[in-house]
Formats: sequence, C-alpha cells, structure tokens
Amino acid sequence: MATFVLVPGAWKGSWAFEAVVPLLERAGHTVHALTLTGLRPDDDHATVASSNLDTHADDVLRLLDRTHTTSATLVGHSYAGMVIAAAADRADGRISRLVHLDAFVPLDGESWWSSANGYFRELVAAGAGATGYAVRPPDGGDPRRRPHPLASFLQTIRLTGTLAQVPRREFIYCSGWEDRTPFADLRTRLQADPEWQVHDLPTGHDAMNEAPEAVAALLLGEGLADASTHRRQACR
Repeated sequence: MATFVLVPGAWKGSWAFEAVVPLLERAGHTVHALTLTGLRPDDDHATVASSNLDTHADDVLRLLDRTHTTSATLVGHSYAGMVIAAAADRADGRISRLVHLDAFVPLDGESWWSSANGYFRELVAAGAGATGYAVRPPDGGDPRRRPHPLASFLQTIRLTGTLAQVPRREFIYCSGWEDRTPFADLRTRLQADPEWQVHDLPTGHDAMNEAPEAVAALLLGEGLADASTHRRQACR
C-alpha cells in the first residue's frame, strides 16, 4: 500500500483534498493532507510574513520524519508543484513518486513568479497590496481560503539534481481552462521528456473538487495507459 502526501495549492488548506482522501483510503492507502505554514487558521501575521518556499518544503519533510515514511507519493496542486519538487530534492530518497496535479514543475533557479503567466502575476501583485507580505485570495471560491505568503511565490527554488532520481514522475494537465492556464507550454515540454508521464483531465483547475473520482483514479494508477500513449507519441 502507498503513502500519499497531498499538498494544496495557493490559498488553500488540507480541506482542498477532502473529496479525494476517502477514495484513496477506501483503496487501503495511507493519506496525509497538509495545510502549509502561514495558511493555518491560527497562524499569526509574523508567521505568514516569514513563510516561504523553504518553509513549505520543510513542512513536507517534517511530516515524513514524524510519520517515519520512507516511500512517499507526493501530490502537489498548482503552486504546490514547487513545494513537492523542493521537498523531494531534499528528502534523501524517501520519495517514490511525484504527481504534479495541474502544477508547476520547476527547473533549478525558477520561482512561482517566473513560471506563472501575466494573468496570475497581476493577480498576486494586486492581492499583496494591502499588507505587502500576504496575497488575499481571488474573489469568489471557497470561503475557507486564506491569504497566501507572498515570499513563497517569489523565492527561487534550488535543486541539486537528486529530483531526477525519483523513479516515477507524473504531470496531470487540466484542459478545461485553457484561456488562463500557465501550464500549456509545460505540458508540451513534459510530453517530450521520456522520464515523465503526462495525463489529461478535461476539468478546470480545481480538479479535486470538480472530478475527485477521476483524480483518485489517476493517483491509484488507473490512468497509466493514457499517460503511456502521450509518452510514446512524444518520443516518435
């Protein structure tokens, strides 16, 4: 049985995966859904202001330590693609699988800010105006969302190359919001990389809420045939 560590994207907490967790647990797996530092309901202003990408990677590593996990599947949604990449690079071989769920897949020296498109950079810049250190959630959406630490969007990632040793790496592309997605070019790049498996989901960005059964099926390995097809076509 696998151990899944689910890491939510910007502004969200563990609740973002509430529809997916029981589906994975019903299949017999161990599941840990995280709320990152600076996004917990009781975090004070100083905690939010000081939280960055390193802080969030450390959240994942502390969970692995606390649970004595030595073979984890890290799942990161959106911004959390940065987090799981940073954590896996520092995890001393304790990661067996990475799943970037409509999420950034950074190269060394990149940041969320450098990888995002203009739409999201403008959204973050406007959202940080009130405090200068926390980005308010976009209008609409789940009322449980909280201001997101600005520093985590700006900090560049430092990767040593050990990330490439993770034996299984997957990218799930959500194709139902192509007017705003920052991931179209990333999908093309990863489809051409034989070390990655690429899946397509015809949902908006919030796939865990829109299609939890489909997300769970991919995490349980039931979408591998489609991913393998993408990979073969890319390598021709």
